[in-house]
Amino acid sequence: MEAGAAAAAGGNSKGSGLGGLFGAGGMAGPGYSHADLAGVPLTGMSPLSPYLNVDPRYLIQDTDEFILPTGASKTRGRFELAFFTIGGCCMTGAAFGALNGLRLGLKETQSMAWSKPRNVQILNMVTRQGALWANTLGSLALLYSAFGVIIEKTRGAEDDLNTVAAGTMTGMLYKSTGGLRGIARGGIAGLTLASLYALYNNWEHMKGSVQRQSL
Repeated sequence: MEAGAAAAAGGNSKGSGLGGLFGAGGMAGPGYSHADLAGVPLTGMSPLSPYLNVDPRYLIQDTDEFILPTGASKTRGRFELAFFTIGGCCMTGAAFGALNGLRLGLKETQSMAWSKPRNVQILNMVTRQGALWANTLGSLALLYSAFGVIIEKTRGAEDDLNTVAAGTMTGMLYKSTGGLRGIARGGIAGLTLASLYALYNNWEHMKGSVQRQSL
C-alpha cells in the first residue's frame, strides 16, 4: 500500500510538473484564463501578430525602396531625361514619317498598276519621309534638352519656368533662318507648346488646389 501511494504521489508530482510546464496543470497553482491574461501588458516586448510570430513593425515599410547616393535627387533631372526625350522623338518621327510616306506614295502612284516600280517608289517615299520627320523631331528634342539643361544649371532650380523658357528658345533658334518674323513665329509656337506641356503636368495639382479652395 505504501509503495502504491508513493507511486501515485510521484505520478501526481510529475503530472503537475509537466502540467505546470505546458500550462495544463490545474493543481499546480491558481489557474488563469486567456481572457484574464489578455489585458496584462508585456513589459519590454512589442505586440506580436496572432497569426505569425513576427513583429508587425518590421513589416511596415516607411522608407524608400531604393538607396540613393548622398545628395542625389529622387527624380531624374533634365540631363537624364534628355536621352529618353531625344530617342523617343526620333522614333515617333520615324513612325509618323513612315505612315505619311506610305500615304503620299499610294496617292502619287495610284494611276500605276501594282508592279515592282510602284513598290520601289512607295518604299522610297516611306524611307524619305521617315528619315525627314525623325531628323526634324530629333533636332527639336536635342535643342530643347540642351536649353533645358543649360537653364537648369544656370538658375540652380528645376521648375516649369525652365520648360517654358527652353521651349521658347528652341522655337526661336529652329526658325532663326527665316528672319525676325520667323524667329517670332518659332518663339510663339515654342512658348505655346511648352506652356501646354507644363499645364498638363500640373493639371492634377491645380485641380486639387481649386477643390480645396472651394471647400
